[in-house]
Amino acid sequence: MTRTFLQPDDLHGLVAEQFGSDWRLAALDRLTGGSKKGVYRLRLNDQTTVMLYVWAAGENYWPPSPTVPDDPFTDASGADLFAANHAALTAAGVRVPHLMMLDRDGRYLDADIALVEDAGALRLDALLERDPAAAATPLSALGDALRRMHTTLNPHYGKLAAIARGEASQTRRTEDMIVHRALGHLDAAAARDPRLADAHDRITAHVRHLRSAVTAREEYGLVHGELGPDHVLVTPAGEAVIIDFEGLAYFDVEWDHAWLQMRFGDTYSALHPVDLDPHRLELFRYAQTLSLIEGPLRIANTDFPDRKWMLDLAEWNITKALAAA
Repeated sequence: MTRTFLQPDDLHGLVAEQFGSDWRLAALDRLTGGSKKGVYRLRLNDQTTVMLYVWAAGENYWPPSPTVPDDPFTDASGADLFAANHAALTAAGVRVPHLMMLDRDGRYLDADIALVEDAGALRLDALLERDPAAAATPLSALGDALRRMHTTLNPHYGKLAAIARGEASQTRRTEDMIVHRALGHLDAAAARDPRLADAHDRITAHVRHLRSAVTAREEYGLVHGELGPDHVLVTPAGEAVIIDFEGLAYFDVEWDHAWLQMRFGDTYSALHPVDLDPHRLELFRYAQTLSLIEGPLRIANTDFPDRKWMLDLAEWNITKALAAA
């Protein structure tokens, strides 16, 4: 598809109405790295900055894929999810960018948009690489936030908005849904890579073996969905600001910790995690490996600008999946 991104002229009305007639847009930068929504930094004529999130078809690089009906992480994008999840995280005492305006009525653009605080350009992954000692304060703050999330409990799992509407699916256990999801990812990835096709039965058996060790659970915490240090901004005061939280759901906290262990590596222990079920964690870790094969292979067949990065990510996880099965 032909993609057109926002230009400064598109935002004059928004700036004038939100900030006043004396304010003008001095610069507009579209940030790279996002694949589901557009993220823009607006610099005003007094040098203050704010962020604009745009949910539009032209900003979303992901093609459709088969889904599991009760998977709370499916279609985890959109202004409605952003609004509900922002409110839940704020209520739980988790630092997120302050929400200044949300428009789902097309008043300014032919898209849903949110205007939020600019919490800065320093991401935790960059700080960990550049100055690990300076990352200690935001790491500790992030660990505190995660414990608040993971001890905010609900007897149902699912997207927050669905639970509020009484639509949360409880037809099966979370681990069975994850097995269904993982084997779907395996089927799709095996159609693209002959190594996975050859190992399909072996990988399937390994997934089912991991599932067999998991016992039932009936209480779920708030989870981000795919939290890595690239989803955490660090303010000059050392605050850890969590972003990209449209995938927030009530779910097994091990789902978050499987991602955290993978993404934070040696610094994971600094987050002081809550107690975890090792069997559930192992199943989720392997399911995420399969997800990180299927998703990158799928988006690599689109016009996503960093195709090689996605293919390298898939290759890394193919190696992991084959070695473990």
